[in-house]
Amino acid sequence: MHGFVNDLFPPKLLEDGMIPEGDFYRLDNISPGGTHSHGLTANTLVIFADGTYLELAHFVAPPHTNSTHGWAQKQPGWIDYAFSGNGGAPSIAEAINARAEKEGTAVRYEPEIRGERKRDEDGALLQWTITGRVGGEERFRFPFYCGDLTPRELRVPLEPSNVTHPNTAQGIAYFKILVPQGELDGTVHQLTSVLGSAPRTSTSSEIAWDLDPQPSRVTLVSAPTQLILRAAQDEEELAYVRARGASVYEVGFFVLESKDELVGGTPYGRVAWVRGVGDGGGA
Repeated sequence: MHGFVNDLFPPKLLEDGMIPEGDFYRLDNISPGGTHSHGLTANTLVIFADGTYLELAHFVAPPHTNSTHGWAQKQPGWIDYAFSGNGGAPSIAEAINARAEKEGTAVRYEPEIRGERKRDEDGALLQWTITGRVGGEERFRFPFYCGDLTPRELRVPLEPSNVTHPNTAQGIAYFKILVPQGELDGTVHQLTSVLGSAPRTSTSSEIAWDLDPQPSRVTLVSAPTQLILRAAQDEEELAYVRARGASVYEVGFFVLESKDELVGGTPYGRVAWVRGVGDGGGA
């Protein structure tokens, strides 16, 4: 079910081939991406052996102040998160909307639309369908769905040279969504309609769902990736929600080697390292 997390970076940072440095954020094996067909944004990828990836996106030119692009007014950092779609048939949006209507939740998804980009290294055309939640800022607390029309391995190549990272990162352990305290219950009900499954764990301030694995070449970790929804608690979290709205706050990565510092911030978002257990098996 899980697929990738969007991280919006200043274009100069990507042109220089860099992301924030230091042991804490050493995900510096960056795979080439390309420019999207609308010409507004381009990307590179950080791909993991479990089949997930980060999309490091930037605007080709500064967006106009009146731009309707969903990322146009966002600050650099964690922006969006996505689950794997199915190429458009049957419609994921229709399934979510029917479930939400039956369950009496207000969440609705847009009809699937097609997207595409050309790979920088060889010009191969990559195509997909995409659907996201109807609405403005609220949409960033919900996943969008991206389903490949061309072979996924062309867009997310899992060769060892693409998925080997200096800090031994193997995949995404969790992504944590922050919401205002008074909006936790409503968001839980809506996310349950979107996901079609009840949370795995639940407390008064934090709810978690287990996610299905992404198809990959190896089975690396024993624990499933989790989607964590949390009501902002301390001043740091409250300030984040005030500045950015309800959205991705922290991403955890499975690593094979332990770290002295397990959780911390960068100029572009919070990250955490989670000890993963490899079994060496194929998938």
